Amino acid sequence: MFMMHRLRPAIAIGAIGLAALPGCRTTSQGGGPAGQPAASRTAPPSIEPPRFARPLVVSNAMFPLRPGTEFVYRGALVEGGKSTAHSVTFTVTDLTKVIDGVRTVVAWDRDFKAGELTEQELAFFAQDDRGNVWNFGEYPEEFTDGRFNGAPDTWIRGAGGAYGGVHMLARPAVGAQYREGLVPKIEFNDMSEVTATSQRTCVPAGCYGRVLRVSEWSPNDPGSGRQLKYYAPGVGLIRVGARGGDAQEFLALTAIRHLDGRHLGAVRKAALTMERRAYRVSEIYRVTTRAVRR
Repeated sequence: MFMMHRLRPAIAIGAIGLAALPGCRTTSQGGGPAGQPAASRTAPPSIEPPRFARPLVVSNAMFPLRPGTEFVYRGALVEGGKSTAHSVTFTVTDLTKVIDGVRTVVAWDRDFKAGELTEQELAFFAQDDRGNVWNFGEYPEEFTDGRFNGAPDTWIRGAGGAYGGVHMLARPAVGAQYREGLVPKIEFNDMSEVTATSQRTCVPAGCYGRVLRVSEWSPNDPGSGRQLKYYAPGVGLIRVGARGGDAQEFLALTAIRHLDGRHLGAVRKAALTMERRAYRVSEIYRVTTRAVRR
């Protein structure tokens, strides 16, 4: 989610590697030519690739990933003037997976419309030594009338020409722009801009200060509008909004759960079941080694 499903629709994003990704603006914490934050507006962008000494310690204040934490969001999806009840459950598993040489955190994201599962995905994240959280891939399964309908938008960092990007900056500053991902094969090309850093926002789960607002869009699809995400320190994503576009998603955090061993075990089992299917249906996914428990 945290990959908000790119309207496909929202929540929930490879190697940026050393190659330059066009469209990133150099700012105090924007994406440099290697897709990593630059030191300042005036200093030349760094070409040093990100280092991942402790990639599983995702302690970024605006996007912490602690195994066993589950976030529940509720709201609506508005398409063609029609509003449909929409909810998302995002769970940080206790699984890890090596992607492009980096061990990543595995998250499980489920998307429901009118109470019916329409999409679920495995998403992979790692934090670099500077505190930036990176997207390493997604395996998103689609469902129709409760039946598995394929996973055509699967992408993995370093495979099939897929590049990812930064999911959350270590020190976001207003005006910073960065690329979340670039996967030409599935026309995934997402950009983000930090538009506020000190908002106050209330959702059913509580009221939060020092909230970060990020505006996301796709240069490939300017008519899709922008998705607005709000992040609270120590929590992560708390609200999703929209501006423009013919499909808009609105979600608010309603609950944060800390799963016990039994429930976390059930999550692990479900994620591993998905992975077994992924190896069967996706050539891209087959380049990866299997996920393992921490």
